[in-house]
Amino acid sequence: MAPQTLEDVLAGLRRRPDVEAPNLQAWDATDRLLLDSAAAHVSAGSRLTVIGDRYGALTLGSLAVLNPGTVRVHQDLITGEQALRLNAAEAFGSRAESGLPFVQLPLGLELLEDAGTVLLQLPKTLAELDEIAAAVARYASPDVVLLAGGRVKHMSLGMNAVLERHFKSVTPQLARQKSRVIVATGPQGSGAPEPFPVVEHLAEIDLDVAAHGAVFAGSRLDIGTRFLLTFLPAMRPVQHAIDLGCGTGILAAMYARQYPGSTVTATDQSAAAVASARATAQANGLSEQISTLQDDAMGTLPDGTADLILLNPPFHVGAGVHAGAGLKLIEAAGRVLAPGGDLWTVYNRHLAYLPALERHVGPTVVKGQNPKFIVTLSTRRGPR
Repeated sequence: MAPQTLEDVLAGLRRRPDVEAPNLQAWDATDRLLLDSAAAHVSAGSRLTVIGDRYGALTLGSLAVLNPGTVRVHQDLITGEQALRLNAAEAFGSRAESGLPFVQLPLGLELLEDAGTVLLQLPKTLAELDEIAAAVARYASPDVVLLAGGRVKHMSLGMNAVLERHFKSVTPQLARQKSRVIVATGPQGSGAPEPFPVVEHLAEIDLDVAAHGAVFAGSRLDIGTRFLLTFLPAMRPVQHAIDLGCGTGILAAMYARQYPGSTVTATDQSAAAVASARATAQANGLSEQISTLQDDAMGTLPDGTADLILLNPPFHVGAGVHAGAGLKLIEAAGRVLAPGGDLWTVYNRHLAYLPALERHVGPTVVKGQNPKFIVTLSTRRGPR
């Protein structure tokens, strides 16, 4: 039976396959506020687009209380896409077997064409907001209403400025339960070519780096990756290497360039990251050597198929600090590495990953450390 109220939706919402923990919730007050605000703009049978729905609260909530004609959804993370489908299957039961009442799409024309209302969970970075707002202004209906919501503590005046570049009217609303919605109307496209992905040359490593708005660190070289790259000459040339949590694909590109006989898979849960890594490979003439894969912790890769994995794990889940995401990747690396394979990991000193590396992968040695990071080399033990 389909959920009848928003309370029904929220009560059944879960985060899986993403990390689940008592302090991690599948919805927040911003979801409620966006849905309440949308009631004044979404008419029955109209075209609704949802962007940044983390686990399904906005999509399933809109179906329960707004009665739109079509619902199109874009989520950057594959774990969010999977969670939405799983939550929808639970919510709609046997009705889900004949097809889910929404469609998941990449950011672009098909997602936004003729959209009358867009619900947006504000992203963490201004660059991602810029890419999203530009797409809405370019492709949605001329009378589109963009409702962009977030937690007040994570919002900034810079977000208003970004929206004002793409919309004639940008009006912040009153806050409620520490969340706020910004209403943007009157899209004004610049007519310029789409600026994403941004491509910049990093002189210190002589590499062209491409970045979509949602990717971690943009086109910059983050300090953890910079430290891990100093160990590149010590790494073995192998047949198949993996850049796990690849971001813009810097590690994949640098390893591929150092060891031209290797094939490299750059994989990430983020669609923006995978597209960025693909563009980075293209920009440096490495497309034949590097393949890309959007995946949740290498879930689609067979056991024992990698000879070397490079890992700079995240230590944030959403806006909060949580080691669960990194531990999930370490466990996955132990599964996908072949016996005798190498896992090179760089991580923040305050994270106690050594026991997990020993447990899930094998003997682990510290190869280097600085005031912020530790670099380890773990060797996959043989079959147990």
